[in-house]
Amino acid sequence: MSTAIIIPARYGSSRLEGKPLIEVEGKPIIQWVYEKAAQSTLADIIIVATDDERIYNCVKGFGGDVEMTSVNHKCGSDRIQEVMDRHPEITHVVNLQGDEPLITPESIDAVMRNVLEDDEADISTLLRVIKDDEVNNPNLVKCVVDNRGYALYFSRSKIPYERNADVATFYGHLGIYGYKREALKRMTKLSQSQLEVAESLEQLRALQNGMKIKTTVVDFVPVGIDTKEDLEKFKKLVSSHK
Repeated sequence: MSTAIIIPARYGSSRLEGKPLIEVEGKPIIQWVYEKAAQSTLADIIIVATDDERIYNCVKGFGGDVEMTSVNHKCGSDRIQEVMDRHPEITHVVNLQGDEPLITPESIDAVMRNVLEDDEADISTLLRVIKDDEVNNPNLVKCVVDNRGYALYFSRSKIPYERNADVATFYGHLGIYGYKREALKRMTKLSQSQLEVAESLEQLRALQNGMKIKTTVVDFVPVGIDTKEDLEKFKKLVSSHK
């Protein structure tokens, strides 16, 4: 039995091409993410999964483990499943995005711990409390949960709807997932669901097919790098912590 963190990374991006290889303070972004993953206390294996030789060579260059995958994958989950198929020893896996250089090891471990210790959980993920303008931002996915922390629904809309003000707590979703091996395999074999297509949220495929997603609330605020503006924000944060 082994636990793994797999980091899907591709070169192409509509808003910031080649972002895994962009250097900040002398290190490519993919290395920043890999080094955070290496600080996890629960992962036995860390692998970057890519379809680009430039990223492959970069990861090899800083001493990381990396595997080439098909160029035909439509999402990170499919890319991770290809790697899992080569590693039958991996029983639990965290899908860590390659553009989250400030992810904390504690957050990674929280995701892994849920699928390791919760027999009911097929998948796990993270939430954070949000307020004000974030609640109405369609680019920040919201989540409502039951009394035990299992996700009821994810949406780009503001959920829950406030018929009565100042009652609800709003949660924003952090795009990191943990899977039991069999859950990831099932997820990648399922057809896209109606809700998934409507909201463009892959996790709704799991919910609509009866899979259980356990959530943990953290106080970590992510700095995902999707645009040049995000990159500049990251550079300033790194510089301010020197």
